[in-house]
Amino acid sequence: MIFADNITVKSYAFVRDLLTDPGIRGVHDLRHEVVAVASSTSAQKAADFCAKVQLPSKARTYASYAELVADPDIAIVYVATPQSHHFQNVTLALEANKHVLCEKPFTVTAAQARRLVDTARARKLFLMEAVWTRFFPLSTRVRELVSSGAIGTVYRVIADSSINRSLPDGKLEYNDSSRVVNPDLAGGTMLELGIYSLTWIMQILHHPQPKEEKEVPAVTAAMNKYNTGVDETTGFIVQFPRHKAMGIGITTMRVGSGVDYDFTGGPAVKI
Repeated sequence: MIFADNITVKSYAFVRDLLTDPGIRGVHDLRHEVVAVASSTSAQKAADFCAKVQLPSKARTYASYAELVADPDIAIVYVATPQSHHFQNVTLALEANKHVLCEKPFTVTAAQARRLVDTARARKLFLMEAVWTRFFPLSTRVRELVSSGAIGTVYRVIADSSINRSLPDGKLEYNDSSRVVNPDLAGGTMLELGIYSLTWIMQILHHPQPKEEKEVPAVTAAMNKYNTGVDETTGFIVQFPRHKAMGIGITTMRVGSGVDYDFTGGPAVKI
């Protein structure tokens, strides 16, 4: 049920979390089982992933994604490939009538996202972007407070999702071929980190809006480019004029969100 070309931090963390007993979080009506893993290049890479995350020996391995989606025992596919490949990988799974959970960022363009949603709806399949931030108990509580009016009307959100990967010579601590800074793999800080800033803005200012009052935001942005051509720093404004609200998002690989790991300089998200 997993597409993974290599053992990335996010795919490893997600699968380990998936295999944790849901009962420890008060959920007793479901269980998770990883039945298969696929790599686009070799079954050995899939086997290495299984060993790394300590999957049961009965988990099957495939040397191509096409083989995995042809498996009738698979109900849902988790896509954890480079973000440049999300669209084609999710399309493959949907067209094989598999439900899909796709790592963030969902796609590289809005047009790709619309096509995937249309395909899933036409086939009556579940499709979701894997941004677990939305499901944190803290996120749920924040949305409840905003929706209930307990903290008054929210007019402004400032969200910063950044890391310090800057080196003294002016470069970043990534090889130019790394997926994080490689334009061919849809690298750059907005798709790597800025998605979290955007998530906080949207779940505070947009999601609580009543359905009949939903407002499509106006968005403006600016960026500084890295030498590979991707963005190393991006700032963006998400504006909701009718609601008199505005979100300011920041993301960079030049300096961290906090002055230290305890965020003594203030939180990364402010309302």
